[in-house]
Amino acid sequence: MRVRAPAKINPYLTVGPRRPDGLHEIVSVMQAVSLFDAVTLEAADGFSLSVAPPDAAPGGDDNLVMRAARAFAALQGASGGASIGLEKRIPVAAGLAGGSADAAATLVGLNQLWRAGVSRKALERVAARLGSDVPFCVRGGTAAVWGTGEQQSSLPVRAPVWWVLGISGEQLSTAAVYAAFDERGVASLGDPTEVADALARGDLDRLAAALRNDLQASALSLAPSIGSGGGSLMDAGALAALVSGSGPTWIGLARDEQHAQDVATRASAAFTRVEVVSSLTHGPRVEV
Repeated sequence: MRVRAPAKINPYLTVGPRRPDGLHEIVSVMQAVSLFDAVTLEAADGFSLSVAPPDAAPGGDDNLVMRAARAFAALQGASGGASIGLEKRIPVAAGLAGGSADAAATLVGLNQLWRAGVSRKALERVAARLGSDVPFCVRGGTAAVWGTGEQQSSLPVRAPVWWVLGISGEQLSTAAVYAAFDERGVASLGDPTEVADALARGDLDRLAAALRNDLQASALSLAPSIGSGGGSLMDAGALAALVSGSGPTWIGLARDEQHAQDVATRASAAFTRVEVVSSLTHGPRVEV
């Protein structure tokens, strides 16, 4: 069985102060986009993981995929396992939720491989114990997300939204970016209504004006070499640009696919890699 795991971007992210439990409240809009990892699953006596290319992500028990597999097995009281293969195209520690996407695909894939019949909401509850982005990655599409990521409401999107991803060779730890954010002391939760309404109406100019990422300044303080990325996308013709999530990937909003291709071509020299992607209406999908 092969499951495609889409990356995630944050067109909107506001962050509240650190809570006594060490977590942060967020109000965000998350969107699945057409850059994919692939998770393959085959029934086995125990759990094992192989990663391709081998240096693309941690292997073994350090990978969120293994935690997801064991969490699902515990939910089912299952004594079996699976041989898991992970094909990486989503860069690691790039603000695109690659690890969370892989974990979500593992939950979805095992649910079908074992014919467990677990509901999506139940999978999202398991996902919430694995990481703040994993519940959304199970659901996919576009959603308003709040709490610590466990509460979400799907949003309508009138037409596919096209983005250019400016990917650098840098990696940023989410924990380090949040720590830098706490040092800045500027926490405040926002209202995603403007973004949600722009997506529902297909109003890209309005969407461009409403994009926000409260972690952007903290990410740039930790990786100043990426600071010119937003300007490069804007100079290439993007409608707006911001860092996705905890970074360091920049996302540039485009009017349509051709516009996105044009922006990507013009901005390619500024990044290690550029990808043209569109919004999706779904999360992980089983292909075989």
